[in-house]
Amino acid sequence: MTSPHRPHSPEADFNPAAYCNTRQAAAMLGVSHRTVQLWVESGTLEAWKTAGGHRRIALASIERHVERRRQAMMDRTAPARYKVLLVDDDGSTLALYQAATAGGDLPLDAVLAGNGFEALIRIGEARPHLLIGDLSMPGVDGLRMIRTLRASEAYRDMAIVVISGLEPATIRAMGLPADVPVLSKPVAPEALRAAIEDVLHMELHAER
Repeated sequence: MTSPHRPHSPEADFNPAAYCNTRQAAAMLGVSHRTVQLWVESGTLEAWKTAGGHRRIALASIERHVERRRQAMMDRTAPARYKVLLVDDDGSTLALYQAATAGGDLPLDAVLAGNGFEALIRIGEARPHLLIGDLSMPGVDGLRMIRTLRASEAYRDMAIVVISGLEPATIRAMGLPADVPVLSKPVAPEALRAAIEDVLHMELHAER
């Protein structure tokens, strides 16, 4: 049986206009190369591999993904406001993230934390829908913070997005859970907003 995200290779009648590579998909969606790979592996995006091992992603699946994200943000059953916890030990970076979450029409309330320990306190206080944070921080770093949450019955399913300047291979070697998307640092505001919208879309439909 052919996997839903690994459609039969269309190389025999390949139409280049209907597909793009991983880099192009990342640019269109405003996310990292690794995030696109994770979406392909999870079935969120439809793709196949060439004989040379290169991914070709169906533009139609990208369009459907964008439309689902847009519809989720318009859905009347969604909460009036979402809480997003932003975690970084650099104050100016936190300010940039906060400004990014305030842009557009996203119904977001940002909660700020300067390190992993403070973030865990804020989570207990605010119960955010989503945590966005760095890995490299003094004291309780991001990876330890994530492991603490994953080990907690109350917060093991919390949505998390990592923003890091580390190489993807290094991040995965550190043991970051495979279901946690990673955005490359520095991250563009539109890429951050797109990642937030994707998570809110998944949160909304998980509640139904």
